[in-house]
Amino acid sequence: MWSPCKVLVFALVVASSFTYVRVLEFCQSTRHDCNSEIHDNKGSKSKLSQHTVKSRWNMSVSNLIQDLDQFRVSCKKLIEAFPIDEVDGNFARSVKHCIFSKSNPTPLKDPLRLAAISKDVIEGILDLDMAVTQSDDFLHYASGGRLPLGSVPLAHRYGGHQFGYWAGQLGDGRAHSLGQYTNRKGEVWELQLKGSGKTPYSRSGDGRAVIRSSVREFLCSEAMHFLGVPTSRAASLVVSDEPVIRDQFYNGNVKTERGAVVLRLAKSWFRIGSLEILAQSGEIELLRKLLNFVIDEHFSSINSDDPDKYLVFYSTVVNETAHLIAQWMSVGFAHGVCNTDNFSLLSITIDYGPFGFMESYNPNFVPNTSDDEGRYSIGAQANVGLVNLEKLLMALSPVLSKKQHKEAKISLKGYVDIYQIRIHQLFKAKLGLLGEEEDDGYLIAFLLKMMEDTKSDFTMVFRQLSEVPAQQLHNRNFTQMWAFEDLSSHKLFSDWLSKYLLRLSRQQNNSDLDRQHRMKNVNPRYVLRNWMAESAISKAEINDFSEVELLYHILSFPFVTQETAEEASYAARPPLWAKRLKISCSS
Repeated sequence: MWSPCKVLVFALVVASSFTYVRVLEFCQSTRHDCNSEIHDNKGSKSKLSQHTVKSRWNMSVSNLIQDLDQFRVSCKKLIEAFPIDEVDGNFARSVKHCIFSKSNPTPLKDPLRLAAISKDVIEGILDLDMAVTQSDDFLHYASGGRLPLGSVPLAHRYGGHQFGYWAGQLGDGRAHSLGQYTNRKGEVWELQLKGSGKTPYSRSGDGRAVIRSSVREFLCSEAMHFLGVPTSRAASLVVSDEPVIRDQFYNGNVKTERGAVVLRLAKSWFRIGSLEILAQSGEIELLRKLLNFVIDEHFSSINSDDPDKYLVFYSTVVNETAHLIAQWMSVGFAHGVCNTDNFSLLSITIDYGPFGFMESYNPNFVPNTSDDEGRYSIGAQANVGLVNLEKLLMALSPVLSKKQHKEAKISLKGYVDIYQIRIHQLFKAKLGLLGEEEDDGYLIAFLLKMMEDTKSDFTMVFRQLSEVPAQQLHNRNFTQMWAFEDLSSHKLFSDWLSKYLLRLSRQQNNSDLDRQHRMKNVNPRYVLRNWMAESAISKAEINDFSEVELLYHILSFPFVTQETAEEASYAARPPLWAKRLKISCSS
């Protein structure tokens, strides 16, 4: 016999011209990511028309900035809030008693090419007219050759626990924060270049990033956003012919690749390791100063005069981290390197490296070939989140009283329950279940166990279940539904299906079409599978960026069936060569 509890522990789961994407059906949400309220998105809910979908790519250019010389950032708040490294220069060194070092980007060498652009970010966040992205000036701004007005480039000092061990000083070894931009909606975003050269935190690295890792970061940042998962964003990807030497699989097979820079942004790039380095170094006043800044800037619900504000902050991070990882699991996303230096204090997904979207359902799925022990397997992510929150509590210990520390431990103990409640909600929504019945958890666990036994595709089982009418389920007609055909080979499939259909039949005032619409809004048809990214990378490395652009547009509407995506087989059974793909930490 198998244990449903064990399975539930796993669930603990461009250029200026627009590439036309033919849409076959539309989701029923006003959110531009075609997502439902299960992803905590706010806003009114009404039927999404074809005009609404297209309008995201045809925004009014009124009030958009049409001259890059008018685009301004500010570093004032960051520089005035904290002491800055007293030593100048980008040479590697041990840094103390500061949060940032001043560090100028090293421009990518010409010729430069714009490999990818996110119109949603350029227009929707940065208030820029897309026309400016076609200029040489933009290429240089987006690759470190020129600085926007107001920029004082900074590299952030942080540490971290990597694969369970304290790694000491880490920091932005190839990233430069350009400053904060306040857009016309009043949002404040911190712009950062990745792959922009050496900093004091580069250690033995060259400060560069290569095309393959940069394509992956650009595409996945945007894909996760449109899936409704909190994440950093990517504005652009610029590539160069500049040679970069890499040993991709750390096996001595060194080869020359090409350099690239991603312009990415987040509300904040502070992470658990930002606090750890200060606690480990005994810089307690600076620890308080950073905590106060983070709370004042990003946790508006916390009163800055509250004597328990650090405790409330910690409890909030515990809650939001549990929710974030539950959302990862609901779309089959494995981060790959869940070190504390990669865990955001704002509970957003950052630092895309050897990630992967699980194909065949497997709780032991590990996307990172460098993770020999499977420490960061998809099924371990919730437990790793708990460990990282323990490390955060250790970092906060110097500023907590004994009573507050005790209460913080109680908050931490609540993490598992918060996670389990959230994952239960998410998977119920994936199955289209309304209300709450005693056996719902069993129904979810039963399905996941069958998927594991039959190696069924995680994404497409849920999607095809969303698309099939209940009558067709009754008739056991699964032709042209490859993932569901795999699942139906399980000897207990009929038992599960009978239980599922019976559960659906008890849902009052809910038509089968309503169920299908709800399920399509939370079960994507397209995710960034590694083989899709690899196909785009292979072309990008010979300066053909067409598939990068195509994937960006397809993944911007992951819940909508698109003819262009179907022609590219993005929802078909993965090719056999996909199983041989290897992804490493090398980037």
